[in-house]
Amino acid sequence: MTFAINHIHLKSNDPSTSAAWWATAFNFKIISDTVREGLGDRFVVCESENGIRVNISGARTGETLGPGNADVHEGLEHFGLDSRDLEADIARLEGLGAKLLDGPTDTGAARICFLRAPDDVRIELIQRVAP
Repeated sequence: MTFAINHIHLKSNDPSTSAAWWATAFNFKIISDTVREGLGDRFVVCESENGIRVNISGARTGETLGPGNADVHEGLEHFGLDSRDLEADIARLEGLGAKLLDGPTDTGAARICFLRAPDDVRIELIQRVAP
């Protein structure tokens, strides 16, 4: 059996606003935006340009979201997105409210950086170095 990544799920106190940010920042397509019956949470389904589903939802009825953490930490720490021009993407994303946390750093095969996106989500941008 093949285990393909099915989706990435982000939590937000304002899922619709977060989804709009990801759509602007990374051309995510918003597939649906609903309130789930029985759970009470706003649930926004997005799709990245390469077809990965990214779900963004709020707290369910009776839940309170804990704080996000865009710092280096144990557990799921970040997810990476490709970049063709790291500096241009950093400037563009900072203009949209992201914050550069680390880098750019040359790793030999790629140049990378880490940013804080809305809801304290840590993302990595990766610009491959041509061989």
